[in-house]
Amino acid sequence: MIQETIQSHCRHCGTDVSSVTQHRPTLGPNWERADGTPRPLGVTWLEHEQSYNFALHAGNARSVTLLMYLKDELRVPWHSVALDPLRNKSGPIWHCRVPIAEAGDAEYYAYQVDGPVEGAALPWHAFDPEKVLLDPYSRSIYFPDCFNREAARSPGSNAGRAPLGRLDVCRCPFDWGDEQRIRHGSDLVIYEMHVRGFTRHPSSNVEASNRGTFAGVVEKIPYLKELGVTAVELMPVFQFDPEDNNYWGYMPLNFFSPHHAYSAHQSSCAQHSQFREMVRELHAAGIEVILDVVYNHTCEGDQQGPTYCYRGIDNDVYYVASDDPASPYANFSGTGNTLDTSHPTVRSLIVDSLRYWAKEMHVDGFRFDLASVFSRDSEGNVNLQQPPLFDQIASDPDLANVRLIAEPWDAAGLYQLGSSFPGQTWMQWNGRYRDTLQRFVRGDVGMVPDLMTRLYGSSDLFPDHPSQSFRPFQSINFIASHDGSTIYDLISYNEKHNEANGEDNRDGPTEFRCNNGWEGDTEAPQEVLDLRKRQVKNFCCLLMLSAGTPMFRMGDEFMQTQGGNNNPYNQDNEISWLDWSRLEANQEVFRFFKNMIAFRKAHPTIGRSTFWRDDIRWFGAESPEVDMSFESQILAYHLFGSSASEADIYVMINASTRQLVFGIHADGPNIWMRAIDTSLSSPLDIAGRESQVAIENSRYHVNPRSVAVLTRSSGTSTS
Repeated sequence: MIQETIQSHCRHCGTDVSSVTQHRPTLGPNWERADGTPRPLGVTWLEHEQSYNFALHAGNARSVTLLMYLKDELRVPWHSVALDPLRNKSGPIWHCRVPIAEAGDAEYYAYQVDGPVEGAALPWHAFDPEKVLLDPYSRSIYFPDCFNREAARSPGSNAGRAPLGRLDVCRCPFDWGDEQRIRHGSDLVIYEMHVRGFTRHPSSNVEASNRGTFAGVVEKIPYLKELGVTAVELMPVFQFDPEDNNYWGYMPLNFFSPHHAYSAHQSSCAQHSQFREMVRELHAAGIEVILDVVYNHTCEGDQQGPTYCYRGIDNDVYYVASDDPASPYANFSGTGNTLDTSHPTVRSLIVDSLRYWAKEMHVDGFRFDLASVFSRDSEGNVNLQQPPLFDQIASDPDLANVRLIAEPWDAAGLYQLGSSFPGQTWMQWNGRYRDTLQRFVRGDVGMVPDLMTRLYGSSDLFPDHPSQSFRPFQSINFIASHDGSTIYDLISYNEKHNEANGEDNRDGPTEFRCNNGWEGDTEAPQEVLDLRKRQVKNFCCLLMLSAGTPMFRMGDEFMQTQGGNNNPYNQDNEISWLDWSRLEANQEVFRFFKNMIAFRKAHPTIGRSTFWRDDIRWFGAESPEVDMSFESQILAYHLFGSSASEADIYVMINASTRQLVFGIHADGPNIWMRAIDTSLSSPLDIAGRESQVAIENSRYHVNPRSVAVLTRSSGTSTS
């Protein structure tokens, strides 16, 4: 490889790229300059040749035509190249070189594809030679003013109304400065966030042009630091169809491009730079960036959906077929189609995308939507012996230090939580933890044994037997996520209120709600409001005291509400936008969350990398024996510090409606300080180390439906 430094400016945006160092391959045979090369896929600007190289995987296609467009004429291509399969095709990949002298001032590109080729192995195709198709490897997407989803669904041409790839000749250089990549351990606390919803509401006090964008997140970094979270998990930021009525973004159009609407400025370089600036500034604040990614389906939907890209390029390769001619697309995702992640082409697309976001965009981790789909083969059957995508991700050196998180189920009923999930070292969203905590705090009986298991790190799901050696931090513990009610709505509504969703009034997940005596907020009595506030604190307290990795959704720290809507996937409005006025109104709850996170960080024994094992003792209330009876709603435990310098913790949990006296059954001197009592008003509910109250005897009165936590300083415990 020959290294060269480019002394030039980007032709389109004028960016000075003189500091960008490229690795220029030694010039190969002349045929490459004429015919192009099959790697890398997508479009590549070759500075030394002043040419574009285009490469598209379409093995079943009979013909491929490259289309290049000027900025002001999007119906008729400025330049087109009909690729010759005898010159411009290598195996399944079509490719060509276009010198800048031919491309001229073209800014966008797309393809038209027809087929199948004679002798194609399988008959399931959806070629339409009139459709303008997006390159799956486009790094940035442009939507014309006349963009129209219906044109991609209907017969005939969608020219001038189709999304187009951008020709990014300047490669969008970016100065990362002295950025340090980070990875948290026992102090990992994940904050699930929707980029648009986080700052879109006028109450966010973000500059108007930045509301709902990556730049808006940057403005709120001081808030995230004050709260104490150490990772943000961003709901999908990949480009999705703006006309698909899906605010959440779980209907991806492309796996490489940042969603255009999340950038304050719309040039392709600005889109990438604003995402990178957000990552750089979050890293500077000590906060990891995790992306919620959707690789199990696309926005093309079923046979009635639009033909934007994959369907028209190679339908048989990209999607899993069903056995039903009336519904030809297998639907394990619940959205109309399922990507065939067992196919080598699709696996490469996914891994290339992950590698791009990790290496070029400096993302620290990925949360995989419906990750159990990756266990299915091309026939839709579950293959647990050797699911190839998991192996391919695990063996990629560029992904070795990337955090991998699974949603370990799919929409067709496959549930692989814990040791049954094929990604043995992956972290996983623990739906069992969510259900247990919702039920116990609601007041359900018969939950104490399961509560003990969840607090301990769910060792029934993640066994630490030497034959498997799972770790407690692999369990992502959460009470509520985007997929369901907010924590406040869980305790304020018995019924879902999804009327605003329109005709598609979909149910959210199964939840264990309780309105605590009054449906909603309107005219709710003060005693109901006070109880709800206590229950929110109980949820937060137990979450931060549990072994495993805690995660909570944006706004739960100040009792955000969606008005009882538990599935606002299509609500790009005040139902879903974070209402920052509630932060001021609920400062007591925000303070509790902030201090509870700080308490967890100050006691790394809670989030240690191994299970507690001999460092925990379980107790009842007055009796030292745990009350395992079906009617029991109480539990206590003593957790020893994991080092000589770390304090012990004594936790007393009372989910009943009666005040109970708990004995402090721990061995050693009773030199305990009250750190937390969720039944007390602020600031007594959670005290700083300097303001903790000494417990004078070996008994403590725990109020109804509350949690109390005592600490004992190092040097006073005996284990």
